Amino acid sequence: MMELLNTQNSINTQMSASEQFAVENAVNNYNKTLVVEGRKTSNELGKDDFLKLLITQLQNQDPTSPMENTEFISQMAQFSSLEQMTNMSSSFSRMAAFINSSEAAATLGKTVELDIGDTSVQGVVEGATRGENPQVLVKGMYYSMDKIKAIYAD
Repeated sequence: MMELLNTQNSINTQMSASEQFAVENAVNNYNKTLVVEGRKTSNELGKDDFLKLLITQLQNQDPTSPMENTEFISQMAQFSSLEQMTNMSSSFSRMAAFINSSEAAATLGKTVELDIGDTSVQGVVEGATRGENPQVLVKGMYYSMDKIKAIYAD
């Protein structure tokens, strides 16, 4: 009787091929989202990747036929250009945030018309937030700047 009870309570721990495939897929997708060495994985090459490639190229070059000076200088110039473009991009982002914040501050005390889906709201801007996506305070509610349809003078 005991043997019969044990066979009825056994659990099937084997996965089918489709279940194994689904689990492997989930694990691979999760692993792709993990941060590796402090960096998120991406499909784009950045300045760190460029520098690593250049260092690897220098370490593994043929000693009997080293890299030409002009080739090395050209690659360093490309690296410098890449770094400057990256710096400019972050500067432009900061400048855009400042301009957006200034635009929000300029609406303070003015009457605005907000387009909120099916309806529109009109009121005086009582406050404004700063940052990349500033908001205005109208009638006790914060609205994104892109909701402003019109601004009226006092």
